[in-house]
Amino acid sequence: MWLDDVAAADPAITGAKAAALARASRHGLPVVPGFVVTTSAIEDLAAGTPLPDAVLDAWRRLSHDDAVPLVVRSSSTVEDLAGSSMAGRFESVVGVRGREGFGRAVERVAASRRQAAAGSQSLTGREPMAVLVQPLLAARCGGVLFGIDPVTGREDRVVVAAVHGGPDRLVSGRVDGTRYELDRDGRPVRVVHGDGGSRLRRRQRRELLRLAARTAEVFGGPQDVEWAYERHGRLRLLQSRPVTVEPRGRPTGPALGPGPVAETFPEPLQPLEVDLWVDPLRTALRQALLLAGSASEAEVEASPLVTVVGGWAAVDLELLEPRPRRAGIREVLDPRPRLRRLRVSWRVGRLRAALPALVRDVLDRADTALADVPPLGDLGDRRLVGLLHRTRRALVSVHAHEVLVGLLIDPQESRTTGVGVALGVLARARQAGLAENRVVAEHPVVLALSPPRVGAAPALPSDVRPPDERAPVDPGDAGLLREALRLRTRWLQELGARAAWTLGERLTAAGRLSSPDEVRALRLTDLAALVEDPAARAVSRPVLPGDPLPARFRLSDTGEPVPEGGGTDAAGAGGGRATGAVHHGDDPPEGAVLVVRTLDPALAPLLPRLSGLVAETGSVLAHLAILAREAGVPTVVGLDRALERFPPGTVVRVDGATGEVEEVTS
Repeated sequence: MWLDDVAAADPAITGAKAAALARASRHGLPVVPGFVVTTSAIEDLAAGTPLPDAVLDAWRRLSHDDAVPLVVRSSSTVEDLAGSSMAGRFESVVGVRGREGFGRAVERVAASRRQAAAGSQSLTGREPMAVLVQPLLAARCGGVLFGIDPVTGREDRVVVAAVHGGPDRLVSGRVDGTRYELDRDGRPVRVVHGDGGSRLRRRQRRELLRLAARTAEVFGGPQDVEWAYERHGRLRLLQSRPVTVEPRGRPTGPALGPGPVAETFPEPLQPLEVDLWVDPLRTALRQALLLAGSASEAEVEASPLVTVVGGWAAVDLELLEPRPRRAGIREVLDPRPRLRRLRVSWRVGRLRAALPALVRDVLDRADTALADVPPLGDLGDRRLVGLLHRTRRALVSVHAHEVLVGLLIDPQESRTTGVGVALGVLARARQAGLAENRVVAEHPVVLALSPPRVGAAPALPSDVRPPDERAPVDPGDAGLLREALRLRTRWLQELGARAAWTLGERLTAAGRLSSPDEVRALRLTDLAALVEDPAARAVSRPVLPGDPLPARFRLSDTGEPVPEGGGTDAAGAGGGRATGAVHHGDDPPEGAVLVVRTLDPALAPLLPRLSGLVAETGSVLAHLAILAREAGVPTVVGLDRALERFPPGTVVRVDGATGEVEEVTS
């Protein structure tokens, strides 16, 4: 059946690949002509029937009596689909000459379905297959074209890979080619040169862009296209199938990332936890950035500062991790911006000098306020709601001063961390036989080892070894002030969590919630309304946690996180250099290199058994990084896609000085 036959667009007859080309041809796309040995003919061939005369006649006609070499390709009914491309699973034969060679090529392609099934759990070897036959192009250059970014799913990019000659060397993996990331006007956003690559001119890039748009229009979505330019310069469409990545829209706004808050919120949050803890953090960031002069009011107002996507918290990296910016000509000629910066510097200088005393005052007031809270069981429901609002206000103050210490005093790493102190306290408390339910009550510093969560009680790590003796504490250590503020933050979060859980238990006992845990899915305003009005009904909106967020991303116009490169490179956090096998999860064997998404403080007890630690996000000043450095565990932070790059069992060398993590192949 020839591709221009109306029935050729039926994948049951011609397979998915050929059917797509037939459909494209009917819509005027530049498809290479050809014919298909149909699924029924291939079944007859498998049963021992020779190729029909009609097929041999078609071969003579297409090859001009063997004057033109052919390409014989698979066209299974299960390849080139939206959910599965089966790319490379079936055979293709290039440069077919002669009648006998043609017959052998058809048999070889047809037999590849059984070979593919032998190495697959999803194929049986009985799936219907057709065979597509086309002339071999004398291609000047060729390659693949993706109508959206095939990795991130961002829809404002078209990705093209180009090689000299036809695309077969590229799709087979023999060469890398030149990779172009194009915007929707055909301008290169990024170009990566690889072996065998071909340079694309502006006209060619625009033609490929139009081909991407036309195939998306014909097939109802972005396509993965194989293409080639013939010697005389005509663009040809060789194959079109759906891009298997989920479209995520067009990214807008600032670059976001979980890194700076991943240590505080290493787990997904529910709506009440967002109201209790994320909203105060956002307000505190706004105040601190303006006071420190780190951003203008317009920049702060335009930024989300901190947001939650699928339960995971992320912050504006462009404000919290600013990059040097060259002044524009207007700023060079206009003295007013410089004068404003001088005024800010004067104000900041005074604030920097006064900040240690201000922080100590904040610590004293927070401790007094916490000590004055009566047992939660003695408080009525309305007073518990009032307590939730007061903890939110207190968190704003403590958070803001913590951020200011980091921005203005710029402390180097402190040898004393809340997590380090908590590890020693917890180990000694257990050695003394203190009941588990009394540890937090008598030693609240151990809360530094658990993330905030509305619940009955925090979960403390089980396997804890006493840390080594530490150097004496320096009371003037600015880092110590920040650690003290972090600990008060955690205490205030825990107070709010316990108050919310108490309300959840009471509402459950009254039959107004199905379980105390359901309180996490309420907004604070809904919880207050339930307390105020006994007739009110609970409106819970639980959040199904999404996938962990990329280290750096932008939110698209559809609200999806779109990963983005160009973030902060991986950084060595010290600890020396070591080699070990990669482990994912919370129970690594002795000598493993633990690869994690975030530097969760709860992982601290595992450090003595590790030979290395690698995190996708985080800072060299994070608690866990400091403890790992002290324990002599080589640590690297900010290594994007580390979990994907290094599967379990991979032997890697971790260099805590340079931030390099490399696979050891021998």
